[in-house]
Amino acid sequence: MKQIIIKGENVLNVPNLISLYRLLVFPLIMYLAFAGQEKWFVILLCISLVSDVLDGNIARLFKLQTNFGAALDNLADICTYAVALLGLFLFKWDVIEPHALILYVFLTLFVLSYFVSFFRFGKIPGLHLYSAVSAGYVQSIFFFVLFVFGFFPWFYYLAIGWGVVAYMEKILVLFKLDDIKIGVKGLYWLMKKQ
Repeated sequence: MKQIIIKGENVLNVPNLISLYRLLVFPLIMYLAFAGQEKWFVILLCISLVSDVLDGNIARLFKLQTNFGAALDNLADICTYAVALLGLFLFKWDVIEPHALILYVFLTLFVLSYFVSFFRFGKIPGLHLYSAVSAGYVQSIFFFVLFVFGFFPWFYYLAIGWGVVAYMEKILVLFKLDDIKIGVKGLYWLMKKQ
């Protein structure tokens, strides 16, 4: 594979190509959602959710982590989860609405983490904390189960509640860091280093 070097990093690698796929398929999945094509929406969304799990694990396993890849993955995550939430509102809102309060709390913390990052550092927070990565996995499984098998309230509260905790930690970590960098595991490890 040919090398493309940006700021001293080889950015042309498999994890980055997987993240790029998620960015490129995002408009199509959004179109399918608005067109009411739930079946194809779910198929492509599930592929994106699985690829989200793959890219980070491949990057860590084969030591292909880069700052560019972390930012690209984060942008692809935002797009993937935005379209998943869009599908939730368009196709599953009748079952979610009675349980929406915790979803609003999660979305508020999610958006707040980006405001804090832009305010402090002027860039996307590509931290990939253990809590956020594991919350993303649980939420991916939740979206898959929701669209394929139906709504299970306990799973919804687990996925969204875990996300609330993860983004609270992310905001605290953003306030403790001097700059955004890859490899920050979480608040515990950051405090242990200090």
